[in-house]
Amino acid sequence: MEVLQEIKIIKGDITTVQADAIVNAANNALLPGAGVCGAIHRAAGIELADVCRLIGHCDTGDAKITKGFRLPARFVIHTVGPVWKGGHQNEEELLASCYRSSLELAMDHNLKSIAFPNISTGIFGFPKDLACEIALETVIAQLMNIVDLDTVYFVCFDEENYQIYLDKFNKLNDLIHNR
Repeated sequence: MEVLQEIKIIKGDITTVQADAIVNAANNALLPGAGVCGAIHRAAGIELADVCRLIGHCDTGDAKITKGFRLPARFVIHTVGPVWKGGHQNEEELLASCYRSSLELAMDHNLKSIAFPNISTGIFGFPKDLACEIALETVIAQLMNIVDLDTVYFVCFDEENYQIYLDKFNKLNDLIHNR
C-alpha cells in the first residue's frame, strides 16, 4: 500500500494556515514571546496564554498541545527548539526531536494536517540551511510510520527560508524519485 502524504512549502503567515494544527516555536515557559511565538499568541487570543500558564513548562525538544482558540487551526502544538551554541550542545538532535514530538502529538490526536514554522532559526540562531535539512529529513522519515496524516506544511515567513526550503525539498524529491 502506498501512502500518499503531501508536503507543501508555502511562504506566509502560519497563523492563517488552514491546518488541523500549527506548530508554535515556543520558549520553555510556553509564554508569549517574539517572532512566531508572539504572532501565534496574538492571533489565538489571551486564552492561549492562560492555558499555557497552566501547563507551565516544556523541555527543549519536547512538545505540548493546546486548543487553537481564535486561530483557523483547531490545535497549537508547542515545541521548544534549541538555541544554537555552535553545534556542540546536541542542538541537531534536539531540533529533530521537536519535529518527531510534534508529529507524535498529531498522531495521538488523529490529525490530518500540520503546519511547521522554521523552528529555532529566528532569535534562537540555528543556521537556516542546517535547520531545513533536519526538518525535512526528520519529517519525511517520520511520515513512513504515519498513515493518518495527509498534509504537512512548512510555512516560511521570509523569502530566505522559503527559497532554502524549496531548493532542499526539490533536491530531496529528485533523490527519492530517481532511485
